[in-house]
Amino acid sequence: MRSGHDAIPGVLRTIGELRNLPGPLHLAIGVFDGVHLGHQAVIGRALDGARQGGGTAVVVTFDPHPVRVLRPEQAPRLLTSAAHKLQLIRDLGVAHQLIIHFDHAFAATEPEDFIRELAAAAQPLREICVGFEWCFGKGRAGNLALIERLGDELGFSEVGVPAVKIDGEIVSSTLIRAAVESGDLARAAKLLGREFTILGTVVEGDRLGRKLGFPTANLSAHNEQYPPNGVYAVEARRGDRTLPGVANIGVRPTVKNAGGERLLEVHLFDFQEEIYGEDLEITFRKFLRPEQKFPGLDALREQIQKDAAQARAVLG
Repeated sequence: MRSGHDAIPGVLRTIGELRNLPGPLHLAIGVFDGVHLGHQAVIGRALDGARQGGGTAVVVTFDPHPVRVLRPEQAPRLLTSAAHKLQLIRDLGVAHQLIIHFDHAFAATEPEDFIRELAAAAQPLREICVGFEWCFGKGRAGNLALIERLGDELGFSEVGVPAVKIDGEIVSSTLIRAAVESGDLARAAKLLGREFTILGTVVEGDRLGRKLGFPTANLSAHNEQYPPNGVYAVEARRGDRTLPGVANIGVRPTVKNAGGERLLEVHLFDFQEEIYGEDLEITFRKFLRPEQKFPGLDALREQIQKDAAQARAVLG
């Protein structure tokens, strides 16, 4: 999948395009950063409704993240970019997604107007599924009670899906970000209902890995929440293929790294193809060691050899 979502089959960009889908429509609406177990419950309810009652399930979401527009200084590090979110939602079995561009003009929309526009475009609208406490629209004045009132008037059902709890805590993107940041990927996976992954586009690097005998794919990550710096045994999803490898997250202290930015580099085992411009989804199977500075490139090469051997053993 490419990082944009123009001209992708099944992706709608305006509410009016809902008219082109076979009704009745079952809408799951939310931001869905991370597509975690709570989000999956909302999306699953719309899918079940479409299977049982006929019609089409559609996920309605927003890009960019609303907090990035309304309170950028408080914007969270994303678990999933728009492209990654689309991929994860498609993996759940949803064929159609409406991506609404979120800006200040849309934020000023009255919540009742938003729901009425959805209902007018759907042919017809059967149900709207949201998280039980989801708020939306101007001043966050829209809620489940408003959707229920409009449903009675316009002839659709509202479904407020209860929060999902794991170990007594409500599953949330905030909890998952904290788990990933601390390196507790097992807990992150438990809350996500899947393993934590990073989607990134392979970009041109300085080819140092190739000089060391370990060519790497340098990823421009679409999301921003990384696990801790260090070396990991990983698997990279490329289309329908899964490729084993070893990855480094960090600032590469042994070599010059202008700006000191965190980089994600992946060495794929026994792989020679050119993949610049392609997207890879990286699954972190095991943390091997922290990032460290070596006295020179020979010592770095020797350690990479050890890292690769350990990763191969981990991945079988």
